Amino acid sequence: MRQIRTVKGTHDILPGDTNKWQVLEKIIHGVGSRFGYQEIRTPIFEETQLFARSMGEDTDIVSKEMYSWKDRDGTNLTLRPELTAPVVRSFIQHSLGTAAPLQRLYYIGPSFRRERPQKGRLRQFHQFGVEAFGSGNPEQDAEVIAMAWHILSQLGISESSALQLNSIGSPDCRMAYRETLKEFIRPNLDQLSETSQKRFETNPLRILDTKATHEKKMLEGAPSVSDCYTDEDKWHFESVQDFLNAMDIPFTLNPRLVRGLDYYTRTVFEFTSKTLGAQDALLGGGRYDGLVETLGGKATPGIGFAAGMERFLMAMEEIEQKSGESKNDIYFVCLNEEGLSDALSLSNELRQAGYNVISDPLRRSMKAQMREANKSGARFALILGETEREQKSIQVKDLKNGDQISIAQSDLIHHFQHLTK
Repeated sequence: MRQIRTVKGTHDILPGDTNKWQVLEKIIHGVGSRFGYQEIRTPIFEETQLFARSMGEDTDIVSKEMYSWKDRDGTNLTLRPELTAPVVRSFIQHSLGTAAPLQRLYYIGPSFRRERPQKGRLRQFHQFGVEAFGSGNPEQDAEVIAMAWHILSQLGISESSALQLNSIGSPDCRMAYRETLKEFIRPNLDQLSETSQKRFETNPLRILDTKATHEKKMLEGAPSVSDCYTDEDKWHFESVQDFLNAMDIPFTLNPRLVRGLDYYTRTVFEFTSKTLGAQDALLGGGRYDGLVETLGGKATPGIGFAAGMERFLMAMEEIEQKSGESKNDIYFVCLNEEGLSDALSLSNELRQAGYNVISDPLRRSMKAQMREANKSGARFALILGETEREQKSIQVKDLKNGDQISIAQSDLIHHFQHLTK
């Protein structure tokens, strides 16, 4: 019979790797809490129209990469390819804007895109991100960027990462820049790829995001969006830079930086990592002041970012050291069947006191159990034999330095509490 394997573009996260994911998730939760953000969880599938309206019908994600199907009642459904639109949908549906003038949210979860699988890019991938609704002021932009920077710093990868910053201006600015850019590109339009020629009509700014070498060369003398900034656009972008400087968050201005989705306005940013090679994008985001209204809500300014967790894990230079710290405090070695009840009782007391305890349910020899204790990464081994059971004592062995002492079972919790002070 044929062995069933994972579907192309998906993979299992095995026990040897899940601790790395837990380190990352714990830091995301911790930073979110410190900044006053609350977690939101949305369904993994939505109505297809949600993504078509938010991202644009002509984007590669909507036209080529979404997993969509018609439900039994005729509704077109799609596995979410990103999480900003579902969060905005939830914000509107549950009237979160009326609960408080500012909503700070973050999320962690899987997304789905049918693209060519490659290192760090899968068809089922995982994202975390942040969305802040209610403030159009530049300090909100700086706060969201600072959150990303804090996560990078706590993971030990901020030194190998770089923040690129740009503003693509307000709708009025973009309308003027759109025409200016089209005039620059038009003489060489026939030399562009089919994708870029299509973007020329629908959203010429996205041509700036091209990865084709010959197109990048053609765009070297292209006008900058900053030439079309309104006075308010200039003030907003300069303020964001001032706030980042005040927080000592380094950045580089990149006038060619645009985001791949149509809903962005003004501030856009991207963190890249030199550890990732040519595909160096690590985290990206920006302001989307018109998206809530586009999806049927009241006009509400918003800004956020999203990051692929698989790519984050690739860039985490210190993750092995962080996740390599044992989660097992104690390995319980019981040498005979008569002591099993005592061993289980003492293990339960230790766990209730907050210690991680594992034991051997295979009734192996002391030598085999001690070998397993050392493999487990536990700091201490507790050894309960016939003598210890009769004397109500226990042997405590430090697996790091080999020291071993005998203490009363009744003093066990106090002994470990004293060690961890």
